[in-house]
Amino acid sequence: MSQPGYGGGDLPAVFPDWSPYQDLESAARAYLRDPDVALEALGGVLRGASVLGFTLERFVNEVNGVWQEVVVCDGSRLILWHGEDVPPEEGPPGSMTSSLRVVPVSTVTEVGCRRRLNRSDSGEIRVDSIDVYLLLTSLDEAPPSDEMVGTPRHDALRFGKTLDDGGAGQIARLEEFARLVASVVGRPML
Repeated sequence: MSQPGYGGGDLPAVFPDWSPYQDLESAARAYLRDPDVALEALGGVLRGASVLGFTLERFVNEVNGVWQEVVVCDGSRLILWHGEDVPPEEGPPGSMTSSLRVVPVSTVTEVGCRRRLNRSDSGEIRVDSIDVYLLLTSLDEAPPSDEMVGTPRHDALRFGKTLDDGGAGQIARLEEFARLVASVVGRPML
């Protein structure tokens, strides 16, 4: 199964699983289409800092092609890399954006994690999806909707995995990442 990609090439609709890889470089090389771009951008900020945890996301949409994201926690910062194909009408074939955002962990005010559980006929419970949000002190840059006029809305980082989109391994790794961030939120920085 594949989906059409820009430049006439097909991209796989199901990506390799990054969850078995404990180190960022191996996971990125297994999962991302553009691991060198992501690792170079992240390395420029990490500069030898320890990667305590990370999560990865990648999907293909019909508007912009491949969308990729890496989020790294080094204990005091969340470092987010995002790469996205540029639509054909906005640039030459093969063009993409690469962006980096650094968020101090001290600006995370709340960590939320919602797991959807499924109970089998035998009574066994398994997690079949997870949604994680990190509420930040910064304000959302999105224009307010009609019902929210005049009400500021805090920025949030959102991540999700399902059995169909990532599988059990990536669900577990995202939950592990949420727990890591929750463990450092509100702690004094050394």
